[in-house]
Amino acid sequence: IHNITNYVTVNDCANAVLAIGASPIMADDNAEVEEIVSMSSALVINMGTLNQRTIASMIMAGKKANELNIPVVLDPVGVGASTLRNKTVQEILSQVKIDVIRGNLSEISFLTGFKASTRGVDTAMVDEKNDAVGIAKLISNRYSCVVGITGKVDIISDGIRFAKVANGNKLLSKVTGIGCMTSALVGSFCGVTKDYYTATVSGIATMGISGEIAFEKAEAMGTGSFHVSIIDALSNMNSTLFLERCKIDETKY
Repeated sequence: IHNITNYVTVNDCANAVLAIGASPIMADDNAEVEEIVSMSSALVINMGTLNQRTIASMIMAGKKANELNIPVVLDPVGVGASTLRNKTVQEILSQVKIDVIRGNLSEISFLTGFKASTRGVDTAMVDEKNDAVGIAKLISNRYSCVVGITGKVDIISDGIRFAKVANGNKLLSKVTGIGCMTSALVGSFCGVTKDYYTATVSGIATMGISGEIAFEKAEAMGTGSFHVSIIDALSNMNSTLFLERCKIDETKY
């Protein structure tokens, strides 16, 4: 799984991918990204710590992945916070076909404002309360991709199907890199199926379940032990445990 990610969470992302049985590679130099992505099962683009070198690498790798029908996951970290991030996400979305966008509600909501010419039509699906389901559907239809909005309750949609995932623990918000790790997990799942909706639901739920298990093991020990326990939980995940603990609602919305 090729991750072009950020230097804050690169180690966590690599370990999360390893923990579930996939193999990470974190190459980000434009002299090799096309070659690396060509031998990968999926590409994860994470905008956490942008610079001009990695922006070019993200677009190069994304285009090569498109050429080879390799799934591309985009994590638009911090979009809306700076002109550079806003410009970069627009460049990526205009030049690379993205298969999954995974972010928090603020990040995904920001993407709804990009195409002023369509605001009168497609934003009608989003109510004044910043409805996450409507936002997910809007972005999914606009970019023909799966959208995963993570938060207290996670929302996943491919524009037709919808899922709400209620797994997780409040302590997850106290550990940096959980979102980045979740995107890396989603990329890993996308690497083994063409059903990117199911892959996204599974990747997001896997992190939520792991957070619950980690809290049970390390609640009294603090966030450092909790952090390590997340990797432990990921490494011990299996289909039986997943099915026993997942809280996935696919009722029509």
